[in-house]
Amino acid sequence: MTGGAVVAGGALAATTPLTGLSAAHADTVLPTPLAATDPEPNIERSKHWWPAQRNVWTPIGWKGHLFRFNCVYNGALICDPSWVLAAKPNTDQYRGKNFQTTVVMPLRGGGYRDFPNSVREVWDDDLGYRQQGWEEESDAPVLWTEFRRQEGLIIKQSVFAHVPGNQPVETAIEPIYSWTRFEVTYVDPLNAPKDFVFQLWLSGSYMKPMGPFQEENGVPLTVLPETAPILAGLTMGRVWNPTGKPITVPITIGPDNKVQAMVITADKGSIAMSENPKVKGVYDLRLGLPVQVGAFVDVLIPMIPQPLADAKAEAALGRDGALAQCQGYWKENAATLATVDTPENYVNQVMRRGPQLAQVVAEKSPDTGMFTFLSGSYAYDALWSTPTSMVSHMFLDRIGFHDVVEQHIEIYKVTQGTRIPPGIAFTGGSYPGYLSTPKTLQAIDWMSDHGAILEILSVHALLTNRPAFITKWTDVIVKACEYIVQACALTNHSGVKGLMPPGHSTDEGVETQGMVSQCWTYKGLATAVEFLQRIKHPRAAEFATFADTFRATFGQAIRDLADRSQKWTDPQGKQWPVLKPQFAGDGVWDSFTIFDSGALMAVWAGLLPASDPLMKSFVEFFRVGPNTKLFDAVHHHALDRAILDHEQSSSEPCYSWNMFHTWQLGDRAHYIEGLYGLLTGGLSQDTYISSEHRHAIYGNLFSHPIITWCLLHSVIDDSLVPNQLQLLRLCPLEWLSGKKQTRFEKVPTKFGPVTLRFKLEGRGHDTLKVEFHGDWHHKPGRVVVETPPRPGLKWIVVNGNRYRAGRRIEL
Repeated sequence: MTGGAVVAGGALAATTPLTGLSAAHADTVLPTPLAATDPEPNIERSKHWWPAQRNVWTPIGWKGHLFRFNCVYNGALICDPSWVLAAKPNTDQYRGKNFQTTVVMPLRGGGYRDFPNSVREVWDDDLGYRQQGWEEESDAPVLWTEFRRQEGLIIKQSVFAHVPGNQPVETAIEPIYSWTRFEVTYVDPLNAPKDFVFQLWLSGSYMKPMGPFQEENGVPLTVLPETAPILAGLTMGRVWNPTGKPITVPITIGPDNKVQAMVITADKGSIAMSENPKVKGVYDLRLGLPVQVGAFVDVLIPMIPQPLADAKAEAALGRDGALAQCQGYWKENAATLATVDTPENYVNQVMRRGPQLAQVVAEKSPDTGMFTFLSGSYAYDALWSTPTSMVSHMFLDRIGFHDVVEQHIEIYKVTQGTRIPPGIAFTGGSYPGYLSTPKTLQAIDWMSDHGAILEILSVHALLTNRPAFITKWTDVIVKACEYIVQACALTNHSGVKGLMPPGHSTDEGVETQGMVSQCWTYKGLATAVEFLQRIKHPRAAEFATFADTFRATFGQAIRDLADRSQKWTDPQGKQWPVLKPQFAGDGVWDSFTIFDSGALMAVWAGLLPASDPLMKSFVEFFRVGPNTKLFDAVHHHALDRAILDHEQSSSEPCYSWNMFHTWQLGDRAHYIEGLYGLLTGGLSQDTYISSEHRHAIYGNLFSHPIITWCLLHSVIDDSLVPNQLQLLRLCPLEWLSGKKQTRFEKVPTKFGPVTLRFKLEGRGHDTLKVEFHGDWHHKPGRVVVETPPRPGLKWIVVNGNRYRAGRRIEL
């Protein structure tokens, strides 16, 4: 089995370049091992491991607002205040009040394509790709989409959201507008037209995520033509503009003539609107502009149609005026925020835009006045507390967004003890310590939710050491521990006694005694015990003893499960168990939950060490086992048999629990591959938005937490050894630069904020200069600096003290 190096059994998958394929495989994407002599992965190398992601959509909005715009990869802007896969009561009143603009460029030879008249995947029309990105010079998130036209010009669409007044939300249903600019950014100097006209379809939202789960079509955006017509009708008054100067043109909806869109025409531009000749209720808006660099037309769209006077006031501010306001709003200035600045700009931008997206994929619920993170935008605009908990304890809290986390978890204090856990065994009982998703935000309750919420609270207390938070939440944490003891004492079920009883472990709709429930429960309990021990709580020892018993019971249960499991044969001919993702009950989607919510979680949870043969062999099952023979990177979808593809789950990347195995083992080759695999394969490489699974269900932050945790722990590790801080243990070699200092500043740890800076110096870059400082609230017992395995590195200088490289340095 693997021991930390690149070995034949632990294939490090890469995508074969087309130039390296034989004729027989010229139309196929095949996984193939990286050679041991290949350079260590970095962003630019890892970008080429994957077929490009299709189907991307990215939310555009305002922190905590109930509504979000969603910009599709092809520039389509979906303005839907209510459509979700799991409906929420507080948006029901807005159902059907949606709008969409779709960019339609002229056909070769003239004219425009017909509006779609059949149900099909959106990517059928354009392969699912277009170049997008964020305006890097802008603090405000401004998303651009590029249209390279063979007529001889490039048009760049850019979009951002603005709330008049530029203040934090109060009601969370304040008017919110999207500003979209279409600008000429390049003109062919040899052959280009004088003017250019393109079209926007104005319609109801007709691109919806749907899940056939056939071949590559997991949950693609799907064209539903019947939802496109605007039944109330649109009206644009007659336009007379003999001077050709920019004018503001309102487009109104229905009999009350509220503004659905507002166009500020281009200088010397044109505008015309008519109902689509083939689809009643869909409108063709044609916008012309001169083909000159800098020429532009602006389109202003309110999420909910607004009175003419209000829309005119926003338009009078102008796109540049609105954006200037947004810059101040989005500039983060909390004193606790960490800085991550590496030689890889892609990494820096992920860490810059991720927290913004997290605060957009959230809401201040108008019905309660309380903030909450959400599980997604335009698909999962509700709350699955288990995966969404990671946005707090693995992501935002780990980079210093402590105030944001506290603001968004208050809901759990209010709802503690108000609901019944999702399992028959709990029927008729009272559970005052149970932490759960508020009913008004609920998507599907999981048995793991309680442990996940407890993990949020306990990690936050450990990282921040804030007295006010500790005073306010300690009783909540104690009651949550009491609930776990109470639940594990139940015997009215057929599962393993002493563990969490069967219940709804996932979205499968059946009751199982799932691994996911046990692992999240124990993880939350163990972290709570660590916190209670720190504050010397009188019940800390009691809960610690119970946690030890839980861990022992789990250990015996998983070995009993191994004894009755099917076996697979590894490349050396040895047989190992294939562990089902539950101790009792039958799952529906075991082909992938065996990975995503199965036994591999036990290492992260602290229930088993990564060195346990059961764990080492099970990771290898996903690297080289039978599932890998059936894997097809192009046609794979999330319900297919899971494998490790570049050390990333081929099902849902956010559940790549193997990363905690390679981290704990010090398996650098697999850890670095997995880190870069997640950075470039679990996110859109253009907008850094996460996917639940590749090519499907975007608009979420699912992969950001594991990326952030692994990225930070590669250089500043407060988790491997109790009361010990390890520095540079798994640092990517790409971050060792002689040109730029790598900076991790004010990174929260359990001991206090840590600043670590490093840069190569000396002849041949043989010296690594390290600056380190800790602002301790609990000083670690040891601080250890490891030597990165850079060839030619001879010296490490830490805070002016010189050490020979290759030795473990204790500060």
